[in-house]
Amino acid sequence: MRLAILSNPDSWYRRDLERAAHERGHTVLGLPFSGLAALVAGGSEGVSHPEWGPLDVDAVLVRTMPPGSLEQVVFRMNLLARLERRGVQVVNPAKSVECAVDKFLTTARLQEAGLPVPPTAVCETAESALAAFEQLGGDVVVKPLFGSEGRGIVRVSDPDLAVRVFRTLERLQAVLYLQQFVPHAGFDVRVLVLDGRVLGGMRRRNPDDFRTNVSRSAIAEPVELTAEQCDWALRATAAVGARIAGVDLLYDQRGPGYVIEVNGVPGWQALKRVTGIDVAAEVITSLEHHAGERAGGAR
Repeated sequence: MRLAILSNPDSWYRRDLERAAHERGHTVLGLPFSGLAALVAGGSEGVSHPEWGPLDVDAVLVRTMPPGSLEQVVFRMNLLARLERRGVQVVNPAKSVECAVDKFLTTARLQEAGLPVPPTAVCETAESALAAFEQLGGDVVVKPLFGSEGRGIVRVSDPDLAVRVFRTLERLQAVLYLQQFVPHAGFDVRVLVLDGRVLGGMRRRNPDDFRTNVSRSAIAEPVELTAEQCDWALRATAAVGARIAGVDLLYDQRGPGYVIEVNGVPGWQALKRVTGIDVAAEVITSLEHHAGERAGGAR
């Protein structure tokens, strides 16, 4: 099997996937999104890379979604979708990546699936955001609509600061995404799902910051997942249409739990460390299984 990994050149996950793929005898191409080009001519179409030429692969793993202009992001999504149309396995599929990177769409899909989410307001003007700030109890977490690893997330509980933050974001032409602050005990639970099954989970504890991302110095700990947590994670992954996803669950100190996020390009370095699960090998096995199913269906 020929596999392309869309990733940053120095990505730990790229190296881990390359290791697992090579152990199974597969060929791996590590590529950045920026190098991909499409050609539509003569009744056919193709995707190429200046270093590798035509992208003749069986599967593509999306391990990054770098910032870009609206045109660049739309082109990348369309490129992935066209590869899918040609029978290439794309993990995650373009529609799933498009949903998972959009916090508004993900939150709406989660609620539609009957999953608990914190009260959330999304708007474009500071005036609307200030009205939502009051409606959400005057204590909110403001998040970038697109983003991960806790970057750009701030807690706002002061009315004067809210005015300055919301007006600044409005001037930047940002979408304002406000979520009611959940007073938690300094930890959340990350559940990793692959092909409709739970691979494992961990607790991420950060007593010094309301953000519990490992990238922000949170401590990863093993956790025994409950039946409810597994059910929520599986339903959340299905809601965004992902094959692999990291689902974040957060618990109010008063008891209620919420599905906070579905990460369509999930990390697993910390999860591997605390559980011993070889996630990269599981991903390669998944690609092999789906390739075998497709080959069987084509006969």
